[in-house]
Amino acid sequence: MADPTTDIPSYWDRYIQGITPQEPEEVSPPALEWTQYPGHGPGPELLGEPSTALELGFGRGSAVAALACRGINATGVDVSPVAVRTARERWEHLGAEFHHADVVEFLASTTRRWEAIHSIWGAAWFTDPAVLFPLVYDRLEPGGRFVFSHAPAVPGSYGVQGMYGAGFNGRRVWVYRWAHEPEEWEDILIGHGFARVRVWEEAAPEPDHVGTVIGVAGR
Repeated sequence: MADPTTDIPSYWDRYIQGITPQEPEEVSPPALEWTQYPGHGPGPELLGEPSTALELGFGRGSAVAALACRGINATGVDVSPVAVRTARERWEHLGAEFHHADVVEFLASTTRRWEAIHSIWGAAWFTDPAVLFPLVYDRLEPGGRFVFSHAPAVPGSYGVQGMYGAGFNGRRVWVYRWAHEPEEWEDILIGHGFARVRVWEEAAPEPDHVGTVIGVAGR
């Protein structure tokens, strides 16, 4: 069967459709977690105590919903129409707000500001930081925080990483990620004006398993 991926939104549509469904919210309340291991690592405290928050590339939308449950005016933006439809159906009743847009276009066109902007294995990993970070900085309230997480770089393989989103026998759809060591991420953030910067690798709960890069920066 041919891979149906024809562009970046359809790539992320396939990703969302392939995620194993979680327990319904009545049984398992939504959680905001930064690592790929449930119940492991820091939680929403990394955002401080914002009254408004924006997630860049929200996936299933559970982190946006978790913030809405805490009384935060929580917004998410994602390029996948499937992600947006699924998140609205599941979480909009909590007051969470979900937008369908490319994150760069969304940030460049909006006049809104947020006290926290975050990306959990999302757009901060898949967008050129030279393009994204200045936009994030401009959309943060003074004193606000930018927090992101994603996989660590493979040793010796840094900078932009590319792959074929539809496989080797499908349409020519390119997906890019950016990989740096924590110290380099810190330098990039500082170079774009951020302060109180800290980036580290959160160790996995099991030895020799893949950890998580987590970055926190303030405006």
